[in-house]
Parts: sequence; structure tokens; C-alpha cells
Amino acid sequence: MSSASPPCPKHPDWRTLYRAAILETDRKIIPLRVSTAEEAVIARGRELFYGNSTLEEKESLEDALYALRAFKSAWQHTEVA
Repeated sequence: MSSASPPCPKHPDWRTLYRAAILETDRKIIPLRVSTAEEAVIARGRELFYGNSTLEEKESLEDALYALRAFKSAWQHTEVA
């Protein structure tokens, strides 16, 4: 019997936070949603580093983080213009 177990998630489901950030329409809330989603994605990635995961979830995390950063960059450029 193994005493090691996968870490318990400390953040809400990253997929839910990711969707909320990408689908947010209120410009005042977008930065908060994106930051919260980024934190959750990164935290889940750290959990997977120490625990069991599937290649599919790792790829989904990478895709989500890339999309959030692209979304954030595009949003910041539209705010400056």
C-alpha cells in the first residue's frame, strides 16, 4: 500500500474559471477573471507535476494558459488604443 496520494486541489475547477474568463463580457471584470483562471491553471499544473495525470489534461492546461495569456495581451492592447 502506498502512503503517497495525489494532492487535493486547492483551487476551484480550473476549467470553470477558464471558461468564465474567456466568456466574460464586462470589461471591468475581465482582468480579475483572467488572473484567477491563470492562477488556477498554474496551480493545477503544479499538482499534476507531483501526482498522476493524463497527457490530455496536461495539454489542455498548456492550451488554456496560452489562450489566457493571448486573451490578456489582446485585451491590454485594446485598452491602450
